[in-house]
Amino acid sequence: MSPTLTGEGEQASLAQHGMWVTERMGCGGQVYHMPLAIHFDGPLDADRLLAACHDVVRAHPQLATALAERDAVLRPALAAVPPPIGFEDATGREAGELVDREASLDLDLGTGPTARFRLFRLAPERHLLVVVAHHAVFDGMSKDLLVRGLADAYAGLPLPVLPLTYGEAVDRENTRVAELLDEAAAFWRDRWQDRQDLRLPGLTGVSTRAAAGEAVDFALPAGLAVAADKMGVTRFELVLTAVHTLLAAYGNEDAAVSVDLSTRTEETRGHIGLFVNELPVRAGAPSGTFADFARSVRGELRAVYRFRQVPLARAVGGVSPRTALTPVSVSYRGRDGSAPEFPGVAATVDWMSFNHQVRGTLHLQVVDAPDGITARLQFNPAILSRSGCESLVGHLLALLGAVATAPDADLSHLPLPAPVESSSVQTEAGRSGTDPAAAPRTGEADATPYLAEVAEIWSEVFKRPDIGPDEDLFDLGGHSLTIVEIIAKVRERMDVELSFDLFFDEPTIAGVAAEVALLREEAC
Repeated sequence: MSPTLTGEGEQASLAQHGMWVTERMGCGGQVYHMPLAIHFDGPLDADRLLAACHDVVRAHPQLATALAERDAVLRPALAAVPPPIGFEDATGREAGELVDREASLDLDLGTGPTARFRLFRLAPERHLLVVVAHHAVFDGMSKDLLVRGLADAYAGLPLPVLPLTYGEAVDRENTRVAELLDEAAAFWRDRWQDRQDLRLPGLTGVSTRAAAGEAVDFALPAGLAVAADKMGVTRFELVLTAVHTLLAAYGNEDAAVSVDLSTRTEETRGHIGLFVNELPVRAGAPSGTFADFARSVRGELRAVYRFRQVPLARAVGGVSPRTALTPVSVSYRGRDGSAPEFPGVAATVDWMSFNHQVRGTLHLQVVDAPDGITARLQFNPAILSRSGCESLVGHLLALLGAVATAPDADLSHLPLPAPVESSSVQTEAGRSGTDPAAAPRTGEADATPYLAEVAEIWSEVFKRPDIGPDEDLFDLGGHSLTIVEIIAKVRERMDVELSFDLFFDEPTIAGVAAEVALLREEAC
């Protein structure tokens, strides 16, 4: 028997909270849709597989969870719209077209669905199951758990009982975050710089917001595992070192690369859900041999890993909601290589189904399995050309190939690209990436009568007096929880419902007071 969906007083996780606010600000959408495609060859029992989908949803309640704010607290709740699980005859259709269609369908964190299951018949003995889940209830490891659960349920095996609810796991994680928060703040104080400068071949702009994306797929060279062992690092650390090395060669000084770090514990290793935190890793200037630099990167990554459960925005100020912490990011997932066994049919899984979005400027996705390491470089074609991205892939493969051959080679002897000349690269306009002159509606009504009351709310939330009317919420250390609390207090005391977008455009007391004045005027 599965645990109940939620318990009284359970809260959403900090990662879910940040993602929910980012979505409410209009910065999420399809970038948070995580598609997974399973291809079946043979006499599949369609009804049996659809029943297995229902079994997995019952065993993993996060797939049927929505998020709702009540009294300034974001809480999980049973989604009003459950995950649709259905069948469609798609004889003669292309699998890729069907995956793209499903990935583009709406997922709603507020009402549901937060996941979708659709089984397609492509031919009498060819089927395709497409599962798309919102990242707020799903992560990379969840893909393995989902496929394993479907295979077991299809085979008639009982699904494992989860040892605790997601809410109980969140409570334990929040306790750990509270214990580490002061130490994390000290750790990040000298490390975090919200830089938007970047040099890459073919780059004309820089973004940390989601956009329509394209991708270049490739396989990493054989021999990386042996080279990593010789250096005393993991394959992930080796690849991350290569990314830092390339960025430095292009002319980027001490650039930070955001990485997705798992926050799973022994108790949550079997949970489908969001157990990941994105944190930046800086590596300094490369020097010595590649192996020396790789061990240095390993040391910094291990230092960051101690605070893997603490969202950066909770530890430092000035981090506005966004879909990528830094313009360049990396996700690296290792798989044990076990193939799903569905009795009577052959099943193959596309572990890297693409949602045709990119979270920032450039994102490297890597899946490491016993049969090889596959990679995808996702990029924003509006600001980075395909030829530039392909050049970057070529440079990365040349570097990794040389490192696999000579892991102890001096960096100066490796095939590195020439620096990219500084050009007029455009960064995002304002916090929201829109024209600042067109975005805010404030200033059209007299805010003076509301300044004092809004200032009092901010002082309560931040627990400090005398906040200036133009002080930035994020520079004060505000984050997604702060925004929700301010909105709730303004709603309660001033009978006004503020939009989340306001805190991108005008995250100040003066901005909020002006919006209150405007909304009051419109209501008259």
